Amino acid sequence: MSADLHVHRAPSDFSDRFALFIVKALRIPIDLFFAKRYGNRAVVLETIAAVPGMVGGALRHLRSLRRMDSDGDDWISTLLDEAQNERMHLLTFIHIARPTSFERFVVILAQGVFYNAYFLLYLLAPKTAHRFVGYLEEEAVISYTRYLEQIDRKEIENVPAPRIAIDYWRLAPNARLREVVIAVREDEAKHRDVNHGFADKLKPETASS
Repeated sequence: MSADLHVHRAPSDFSDRFALFIVKALRIPIDLFFAKRYGNRAVVLETIAAVPGMVGGALRHLRSLRRMDSDGDDWISTLLDEAQNERMHLLTFIHIARPTSFERFVVILAQGVFYNAYFLLYLLAPKTAHRFVGYLEEEAVISYTRYLEQIDRKEIENVPAPRIAIDYWRLAPNARLREVVIAVREDEAKHRDVNHGFADKLKPETASS
């Protein structure tokens, strides 16, 4: 449980405040829809969380090709690894919280809207895009902490960990849901710190420049 649960990057300019506002606004309908069903929340949100890394990685990859340079400090592989990691979160929670047909429809709708919106945001303001993800991951850490609290209070059954999770995080063969949630929360904390760090390094310029 090494993730720092209390990290919050205070906004320092309009770009940061805009990113934080969007994240807080998105949390309202999510909380209303899922309430304390954190397993189902994870299934839907992880399908969206895997989008930014893929979008950012692809756009920086294309810029690297245009400029014929290495694109700095290996940002491309870091962002693509993030997307893959978030996808593994989804594949894990599908085994824990079976999504309903309606939730699958919500996934399709939300992913379609979010992909295009984030693509445009990254083109126009990559700093804001990374700050947005940083704040989104701050909320993810909070959500998984509350998920863990529900497990500890026995409000959610601490079921055996799916095999995919045991293999991916190299958990003990007898690992349970609690260990999975801790591992996922640790991942989200790392993504939070990485994206805030990327935002700190970027000037308010377009990724296509």
